[in-house]
Amino acid sequence: MCSISLLTRKRPLPPSDPVNIASPAFKANPYPFYARLRDESPVCRMTLPTKETAWLITRYADVVMVLKDERFVKDTGNALTPEQVAGQRWFRKVFVSLRRNMLSLDPPDHNRLRALVQKAFTPRMVEQMRSRIEALTDGLLDAVQCQSRMDLIRDYALPLPTTIIAEMLGVPAKDRHRFHRWSNAIMSAASSTWGLVKAVPNALALMRYIRKIIQVRRADPGDDLVSALTQAEEAGDRLSEAELSSMILLLLVAGHETTVNLIGNGTLALLEHPDQLQKLRDDPALVKPAVEELLRYASPVEMATERYAREDVTVAGVTIPRGEMVLAVIASANRDERQFPHPNSLDITREPNKHLAFGLGTHFCLGAPLARLEGQIAISTLLRRAPELRLAASPDALRWRRGLLLRGLESLPVAFDTKRHAEPNAAPDRRGM
Repeated sequence: MCSISLLTRKRPLPPSDPVNIASPAFKANPYPFYARLRDESPVCRMTLPTKETAWLITRYADVVMVLKDERFVKDTGNALTPEQVAGQRWFRKVFVSLRRNMLSLDPPDHNRLRALVQKAFTPRMVEQMRSRIEALTDGLLDAVQCQSRMDLIRDYALPLPTTIIAEMLGVPAKDRHRFHRWSNAIMSAASSTWGLVKAVPNALALMRYIRKIIQVRRADPGDDLVSALTQAEEAGDRLSEAELSSMILLLLVAGHETTVNLIGNGTLALLEHPDQLQKLRDDPALVKPAVEELLRYASPVEMATERYAREDVTVAGVTIPRGEMVLAVIASANRDERQFPHPNSLDITREPNKHLAFGLGTHFCLGAPLARLEGQIAISTLLRRAPELRLAASPDALRWRRGLLLRGLESLPVAFDTKRHAEPNAAPDRRGM
């Protein structure tokens, strides 16, 4: 077990204090902790809030290796011994039905499932959604333009991607608050034992909801992704019932969680770096590299989903035994000084910028083109429509979501000068998209 003394935003932690890496206090500023790990213990075995143990991998080169090396697998059935399976925590068995999706499986099952949905997320298909995303961002800002303030998460960053993925799947947009509430409980589960208990009824409610949607689409197919999946066939394969439900759950949850955090974390980073904010205002064409830098600097996905060592594997001189859990810390890799000059500085013109925000290898994020486009349009439209945008709360008072894998804000109060809003229908400068 590695031992380190560090650091939340408030005070250094003495060596004897446990570090809850899923807590809101930790999420407020995890980067000094990861910097210390990179220097002192780049492969660190620690106890998670779920009482499981996992190896944190924090250096860029090692994270790249873990994400690409076939000795690290997603399916526990391909790694764990019978004794390790028997010793798994109760929630791993309760939630097993949720894991029959491409994110939690290895090739060839992963490849088969991915082939059934990847056509909907190609850059060409995503580009066709541009006008809808633009209209939605303008509509969301129209709704708050007379108020001079808003909660950027509740009023903008959350409804944008949840509406888009709901429309893609054929899920009623009016239900977006329900499935985000369920999703939030599931994503926060790893923060504590109580979080795990609380996640169970929410996961069951979400699965019941998904099964009802499947029934409706089977009876009355539409031009949406759920209808396509119920009828999908690729190389003679169809989705089983468990695979179908789990796949839709994955698309519904992953289809909005990353983008919410990208827009929220990214906006906060710009507001905290007024020189970079002004540079983007002066040249809207920089929005593409700006979003890439925000993905690196503010890492909406803090850790890649868990992997398991299929055999004993040595990383940075440390041997990880077969069957043990490995967490590749993307947020740490994206701030590794061995890869990025001045990694703790925000530079929207950074080049090259080989960040790992969407993962790497076989499980590279399927929705990356959609998240990028939503982020580019959301941030550029916000800056155009709210030229006096500013924080309406102290940075230290901001509330961060609890959870293991993601890093995002619960709320981001902002204010703006309504008198200086650009006209909603003014022709935007979209050169950078």
